[in-house]
Amino acid sequence: MIDSYKHKGLRNKLVDKIRERGISDEKVLSVIQEIPRHYFIHDNAFLPYAYDDIAFPIGAQQTISQPYTVAFQTALLKLKKGDKVLEIGTGSGYQTAVLVKMGVKVFTIERQKTLFDKTKNFLPSIGYRPKFFYGDGYKGLPVYAPFDKIIVTAGAPYIPEGLQLQLTVGGVLVIPVGDGDVQKMIIVKRVSDTEFEQEELEEFKFVPMLANKE
Repeated sequence: MIDSYKHKGLRNKLVDKIRERGISDEKVLSVIQEIPRHYFIHDNAFLPYAYDDIAFPIGAQQTISQPYTVAFQTALLKLKKGDKVLEIGTGSGYQTAVLVKMGVKVFTIERQKTLFDKTKNFLPSIGYRPKFFYGDGYKGLPVYAPFDKIIVTAGAPYIPEGLQLQLTVGGVLVIPVGDGDVQKMIIVKRVSDTEFEQEELEEFKFVPMLANKE
C-alpha cells in the first residue's frame, strides 16, 4: 500500500474541513492527519473519495464513519495517554487506529465475524495492535473492566446499563442513541458507584448496533 504526497495533501485539506466544523482538539486533528484512511477502504470504487468527509460501506451492512464523526467522538472522550478504552464496533478499524494513535490501551469488540476476521489481520499488518474481541457489544467486556473510556460506533436504541457499569468512577461513555435513522450523541459520566450524569449533543447517523451475537 502506498501513502503518497497526494494522499497526505488530501488529508491536510480534510483536517482543515474538520477544524472548520468546530473540532479544536489539535491532538485528534494531528492523528486524523497522520492515518491513511484510504488503507481502510477496500472497495476500489470508493478509493478516489477516501478523503471526502463521508461514510462508505465496508460490507456486512456496516460503514466506515465519516472523518468528522470519528474526530467528534474521539474529542469527546478527552483521552489521556495510557487510558484504558473499550471500543464497541471495530468495523473497518479506522476509529480503532485513531484511538491507538492517541496513545491509549484499546480493547475493541466486533460482532460481525467477517469484519472481525478481516480487521484483526489487517490492523497489525499496518502497525496497529489493539486487543481484539469477537462478541456482543451490548455486553461489553466485563472480565476486562473497568474502563476509563468507552466509545460506541453504532446507533443504540438505548444506553446499555452493563456498559455504564464497566466505567471507572470519573469514566466517560460516548454513545449515539436513537431508534430511527438518526441518533443523538450522548455523553455518560460515572460520578460515583451509583450515580451517572448524561449530556445530550447533536444528531448523527450511524448503522444500528446489533445484539445477540450469532
